[in-house]
Amino acid sequence: MVIVIKSNTDIKRIEEIAKDIEKKGVKTKLTIGENKTIIGLIGDTKRVSKDYIMSNLEVEDILKVESPYKLVSRMMKEEDSIIEIKGVRIGAKDQVIVMAGPCSVESREQIIDIAKEVKKQGANILRGGAFKPRTSPYSFQGLKEEGLKYLKEASNLTNMPMVTELMSVDDLEVVSKYADIIQIGARNMQNFALLKAVGKTNKPVLLKRGMSATIEEFLMAAEYIMSQGNENVILCERGIRTFETYLRNTLDLAVVPAIKELSHLPIIIDPSHATGRWNMVEPLSKAAVAIGADGLMIEVHNDPKNALSDGAQSLKYKNFSNLMKSINKIKEII
Repeated sequence: MVIVIKSNTDIKRIEEIAKDIEKKGVKTKLTIGENKTIIGLIGDTKRVSKDYIMSNLEVEDILKVESPYKLVSRMMKEEDSIIEIKGVRIGAKDQVIVMAGPCSVESREQIIDIAKEVKKQGANILRGGAFKPRTSPYSFQGLKEEGLKYLKEASNLTNMPMVTELMSVDDLEVVSKYADIIQIGARNMQNFALLKAVGKTNKPVLLKRGMSATIEEFLMAAEYIMSQGNENVILCERGIRTFETYLRNTLDLAVVPAIKELSHLPIIIDPSHATGRWNMVEPLSKAAVAIGADGLMIEVHNDPKNALSDGAQSLKYKNFSNLMKSINKIKEII
């Protein structure tokens, strides 16, 4: 349920109304937008009668939120959310953010070299895995805290925020110590204990869509995070599993305008994991920017043939440079 407050109502009076409603046993979320101010009701709204709400002269209207997700809903917040990390604004209309780096941190020298190169080409955020979820238990699993230290050093040297994946609640403390953005991978999109845990932190969260998740399930996962108090959620489409086997996954570009219609949260595209093939990354990145994605997550490696993970989908430096030139031209057009 959403309560629309009349314009020019004093903020103290709005807060008083919210506190009175909370006494009925529901949570409230105050959103002050450019065009209207609303109080969102979260929980068992049957405890609060419409007559009780409308008895406040400052209330203009009551709207019912039909979707199961509330906090992430566009009805709850009309304006796009902008997640700001160290001066980088994800979700701003005038920017397309690029997160770039290797799938896995393999050494100090490797991550520093890659970080310097992607920074030079215009990347905004450094990405890299220290804890790696792999299909095979015998594959490289990451350098763990040692890798986090290297990532942080590379982040500091290039003055770029850093994003890395969290796989377990047990590792939340150590990942939070180093990361600027915590990534929840596709395999953990419905790990509700993990979602609740990152929801209790103040760290921005990059939430990847599960391989078989519907858009509603994707947004409900974001709702889990926001329900714990963390509103800094960035959505990421990285391809879904379909009957098609030519590529690793099927990139659902339609999710971008769909999310923009349904939610205020920013959404970025990961074409590297979506296809599993480096030569597909640039054309899909251009398409993503053209349809309004807020950013891209690109895998870049200094030696893809010898990468310890996902070398086939990683761009060489020259390819990444070409990609950045292409998307900058598209940004100018749109």
